[in-house]
Amino acid sequence: MIIVEPWHPKEEQAAALLRQSHALMEELFEPEENYFLDLDELCTPDIRFFVARREDVVLGTGALAMKDGYAEVKSMFVDPGSRGAGIADALMRQLEDCAREEGVLELRLETSKRLAAAVKLYARHGFSERGIFGDYQPNTSSFFMEKVLT
Repeated sequence: MIIVEPWHPKEEQAAALLRQSHALMEELFEPEENYFLDLDELCTPDIRFFVARREDVVLGTGALAMKDGYAEVKSMFVDPGSRGAGIADALMRQLEDCAREEGVLELRLETSKRLAAAVKLYARHGFSERGIFGDYQPNTSSFFMEKVLT
């Protein structure tokens, strides 16, 4: 059974997954094309951070950054050995539920077409392509998506 719940990003298992995610992003993209939030940034009052776990093992992370008029999906990452088991789907459902509970009507995110599995996940959850938003700078790798919540 997958349990998704609020968590602290600096807790050992969550932090290890986040560091793994950050290392992958640093390997794949130039520094100016990396927009991940570091552990301290994930501990601010505007962030809602969740983990997905089985028993006591954290297998995935996801966060919402609460913005003016929307929430941004951040820090989505699933342990590579646990992919395909519904963990990312469970995290996405939790993030959407959290946004609705807080009265947010729109979710946005930045990813890359080079992360094909991520793009497929977001599309499966009803996200569609949109233009650049927020403080993002134009670059060769970013791909922006949004979903209006009902």
